Amino acid sequence: MSFHQQLLKQTEADRLSLLSTPIIQGCLRGEVSLPSYVAFLREAYHHVRHTVPMMQTFRARLTTGREWLAPALDEYIEEEQGHDEWILDDIRACGDTTDVRNSRPGVATEVMVAYAYDTIARRNPLGFFGMVHVLEGTSVSLALLAADQIQQPLGLPDSAFSYLRSHGTLDQEHVRHFQLLMDQITDQQDQADIVHAARVFFRLYGDVFRSLPLPQVHNAAEAAGVAA
Repeated sequence: MSFHQQLLKQTEADRLSLLSTPIIQGCLRGEVSLPSYVAFLREAYHHVRHTVPMMQTFRARLTTGREWLAPALDEYIEEEQGHDEWILDDIRACGDTTDVRNSRPGVATEVMVAYAYDTIARRNPLGFFGMVHVLEGTSVSLALLAADQIQQPLGLPDSAFSYLRSHGTLDQEHVRHFQLLMDQITDQQDQADIVHAARVFFRLYGDVFRSLPLPQVHNAAEAAGVAA
């Protein structure tokens, strides 16, 4: 069994726990509201803005024998540039004028970001791949579907979904590259550290979703009724 397959198998229960959070399950049923979506975007901004700095720090900490990872990290860094600005554009397209850039993240988001930096700086930098696995894997599973489920009942413009739709498509490509990259990691301690970090990040990212306000409108049918 390849390492990527092991990673999927050993974190499956954690992935299902994340997907079972009430706000995700409600969204899949069409239970959405504008405050909930904007709250999601705000928290997304506060962790996505750290993606490039984290990867740059990770790259700077590559030790002898791991230099082969540098080109893959350079590619990630280039492709992730500016995604935080997409999110700010989406928030504005939702009609929200909050100064999100200078706001504080929720505690759950702050803890997840802190754990990522700690993993890179004090533990095994390769553990950061656990965060990549969680965020991009979740995006591939949910982003495009969630965008459709949210947009229709709320009547939001396409310009409010550049992050979800672009990320959903981009991350499909990223996951394929990620699989090839993981299968090149043969050190057992590195593998164990990536699995451990992924399991923690599933828990922490789940906490981010659990911290979001549940929709005020209970389902799409009610939303349509209110609009009428």
